[in-house]
Amino acid sequence: MPRFAPRLTIGAAARETGVNVPVLRSWEQRYGFPTPERSASGHRRYAAEQVEQIRQVVRDRAAGMSLDAAIARARATGRSAETSIFAGLRRRFPYLPVHVLSKRAMLAVSRAIEDECCALAESPLLFGSFQRERFYRQSEDRWRELARTAAAAVVFAEFPGQPSHRRRPIEVALADDAPLLREWAVICDAPDAAACLAGVERPGRSRSNGRRFEAVWSVDPDVVRDAAAIAASLAAAGTPAVEVPLATQSPPDSASIVRRATAVTNRIVAYLDE
Repeated sequence: MPRFAPRLTIGAAARETGVNVPVLRSWEQRYGFPTPERSASGHRRYAAEQVEQIRQVVRDRAAGMSLDAAIARARATGRSAETSIFAGLRRRFPYLPVHVLSKRAMLAVSRAIEDECCALAESPLLFGSFQRERFYRQSEDRWRELARTAAAAVVFAEFPGQPSHRRRPIEVALADDAPLLREWAVICDAPDAAACLAGVERPGRSRSNGRRFEAVWSVDPDVVRDAAAIAASLAAAGTPAVEVPLATQSPPDSASIVRRATAVTNRIVAYLDE
């Protein structure tokens, strides 16, 4: 059965992170970081977690941290796997604004991201966290259509037993103590239409105020790529799932990101106005 373990060549890792090949090799020689696997022919192969560690080093260096300290911090972070998409994004991108959203608003943002992904994205990576199986079944037809043209699609929920991994999207059953049982998330990772939403449900809701979530959403390719990497790791921990190829195309320019944010926002407003 295929494994959920994407691996990149050193050239692809360089394109993903902006750190050129000679620098990656020098870091490995001097610091033993990162430590890629070797193929049968001896070529380096980088896992998604290692790509994220390299990105973290780049961010910390840009913030003024020394290379030694940045690498030490990346190693320490890599030792503890994320168990929450929302919490993982808050830790990695503390500047992201947190909004308290109603179920209706969360649905509007989700539908906007899904629509934009369906309209523009070419072979995206898709992830969705639905908490309960009944919530996913309400959107199953929609997600099956999204998955039809996706490079990979995975959904998380409290599925009973062991659903077939041959389904598209792949259904990942959550354990009784999984933080994702409280989370609503939609992630579309594609160079031409990257966007994500992640929210955690507030406890103690009442009939008067309904379900409410603390949520973040973004079209920043770095944020979306990290959200996808966290989701991929959670899927790998929860099921023997399929391999998900990481996108390696160059990130879009600032003007493209602004246009995408405008498009998604317009779709959100249209859904809220219904």
